[in-house]
Amino acid sequence: MDFEEQRKRIVENLKAEGRIATEDVERAMLKVRREYFVWDKYRDDAYSDTPLPIPGGVTISAPHMHAIFLSALKLRPSDKVLEVGFGSGILLAYMREIVGSKGRVVGIEVIPETFKFGKKNLVRAGYKGIKLILGDGSLGAPEEAPFDKIVSGASAPEIPSPWIEQLKPGGVIITPVGSTFSNQELVYLEKTRQGKLIKKNLGGVVFVPLKGRHGFK
Repeated sequence: MDFEEQRKRIVENLKAEGRIATEDVERAMLKVRREYFVWDKYRDDAYSDTPLPIPGGVTISAPHMHAIFLSALKLRPSDKVLEVGFGSGILLAYMREIVGSKGRVVGIEVIPETFKFGKKNLVRAGYKGIKLILGDGSLGAPEEAPFDKIVSGASAPEIPSPWIEQLKPGGVIITPVGSTFSNQELVYLEKTRQGKLIKKNLGGVVFVPLKGRHGFK
């Protein structure tokens, strides 16, 4: 089975499982070529619904996890979105497909080796106009704030206050929260237009720990 067929198959499966909530998410996951975002030695496993190792001692999340993130974010055209810990770069590509040319996509990564890998992947896949920052993602990206949406690929002890400060009224944060590699919950936080914070848990997950000032020591 070629990569295009594998991509169609995994998207069909995720849709049948209820992981893909909107046509925009479906379209993005059909468009982005996951085989460009994995280590070459794992290309044959690119569309297995499982995490895979990438440089820097971290992973590219399983396709079902990307579908959950994207569906929970409810991205709209023209949204400005930040990804903390962008890893392979694939979620940035998905988000670029959804927010379009009127939107703004920013990624920050703290591990230099991983940063280089994700940047190379985005170039190889033909994605331009995505702002990439090497630095402490727990501080957000104040020079680019405010954001409509913030998403993290690493688990924080609690949602960092800079992220909340950099979130627009009406905005949403999706992040794992919990101790390292155990007892983590995927948390949805919405800042209402009146500034009230509404949280809900989306289920148990396992992610690498967030590094930086507001992460794990």
